[in-house]
Amino acid sequence: MQHTVRVWDLPTRLFHWSLAATTIALVATAKLGGNAMEWHLRLGYVMLALLVFRLVWGLVGGRWSRFASFLYSPTRLWRYLRGGGEDDVGHSPLGALSVFALLAVLLLQVGSGLVSDDEIAFAGPLTRFVPGSVVGQATWYHKDVGQYLLYALVGLHLLAILFYVLVRKRTLVRPMLGGDKQLPRPASPSRDDIASRAGAAVVLALSGALAWWVSGLGAF
Repeated sequence: MQHTVRVWDLPTRLFHWSLAATTIALVATAKLGGNAMEWHLRLGYVMLALLVFRLVWGLVGGRWSRFASFLYSPTRLWRYLRGGGEDDVGHSPLGALSVFALLAVLLLQVGSGLVSDDEIAFAGPLTRFVPGSVVGQATWYHKDVGQYLLYALVGLHLLAILFYVLVRKRTLVRPMLGGDKQLPRPASPSRDDIASRAGAAVVLALSGALAWWVSGLGAF
């Protein structure tokens, strides 16, 4: 008997697809260069707001969106990689590792962008607060290291989706669209009511306000 369980709340789903769209747009504007860099900078602030939102939502969001629900020990990860144990309701141990890696790399990419300066048409708003040597290192990381780490992680993420579809005969996309998973056993659902969604809207608004404040620091 299959049990329908609300695993991914609406705020988490909207974050996921917004993050994907923003990442694609950031890569496109960086490759285009020129006037597109103005949009690259604006999209960087959007990414900052999204990441701040996810960090907060990882503490107060729906049950399976909270970091505490997918913090696995190295032993649990190793057992999963060896084929022991079933997938968990939310993120599997390997999926959890992917989530944390992506968040870390995106935070580093945004953070380095805020203190980068290409000395042509782009300067982050925080460059005036750090020494020139730090600006140089951040610019190098942002352009020559961080983006390629991000490409690699996104590629692995897509391969994992294909692996689940082709080998394990399970889709990871449908639950992230509708929120529900079909599970072989009952599980506690994530809270996804009007109140929690309103709370998420407040968190997002505050995250956007923080990003807007950071964007204005370079104007002083």
